Amino acid sequence: MRFLTGKTVVVLAATLILSATALAGDWCKEYNYGNKKKASSVDARQFTLSSTGRLEVDGRTNGGIKVQGADRSDVLVEACVRAWADTQAEADNLVQTTRIETAGVIRAVNDSEKYNSSVSFRISVPRNTDLMLNAKNGGLSVDGVNGSMDLKTVNGGIKLSNVAGDVKGRTTNGGIKVGLNGIAWTGGGLDLETVNGGVKIGIPANFAANVEAGTVNGSFKSDFPELQLPKKEGKTYYRQNKRVSGAINGGGALIRAVTTNGSVKIYSATARAQ
Repeated sequence: MRFLTGKTVVVLAATLILSATALAGDWCKEYNYGNKKKASSVDARQFTLSSTGRLEVDGRTNGGIKVQGADRSDVLVEACVRAWADTQAEADNLVQTTRIETAGVIRAVNDSEKYNSSVSFRISVPRNTDLMLNAKNGGLSVDGVNGSMDLKTVNGGIKLSNVAGDVKGRTTNGGIKVGLNGIAWTGGGLDLETVNGGVKIGIPANFAANVEAGTVNGSFKSDFPELQLPKKEGKTYYRQNKRVSGAINGGGALIRAVTTNGSVKIYSATARAQ
């Protein structure tokens, strides 16, 4: 039997620490809102909370929010804290003095007047959880959650997949991507709007729903015969306010997604989105 020496144990421990740091760094690279001309510092944090059935997250000035539904009873929160400043010492201090508040609303707080940062969240919750997510400069993503949802961002997209419940989402500058599953919507329905950004909705061929989608300035394409623009002389003609509303597979809950400036594509989930 081989025994590990004290030196070997230290080396293994150091390797594990480096590996964990590398993994955290890889995740945080996805959320780099910094200035490349400045010194930067980053810290990945992780903690668990008791589930109350409702989650509210404030992304503050810079930062995206991803929520994943899972077979769990608690809430796992991962926060990527990044700051930048004129010197490395200043950037490190900004990260170190950033705290994550979890009482009621999950959010990052720093009292420095020179605080330049981004704090993004990746959160795993029980599948039946109500969500209230707010961001200013960052996208919102939800996968595998059934609940009442209020999703708002200013500069960032909204991405939803395998969700259900009473879902509302609004963004100003960002696209909307939705992937539906099953044969019908479970819950009150889906209502999404953007001002500047495209809309893509993937719907299974046998999915039953009432669908409303449209754009003011942009192209429109649909794989579903029930959701087509009026035609003239065999060709879809250009007009503003391209909007369709129709029932597919007998109808059901309302699935609504509209934009002002951007294209709309409604595609069969069995087909590949371009």
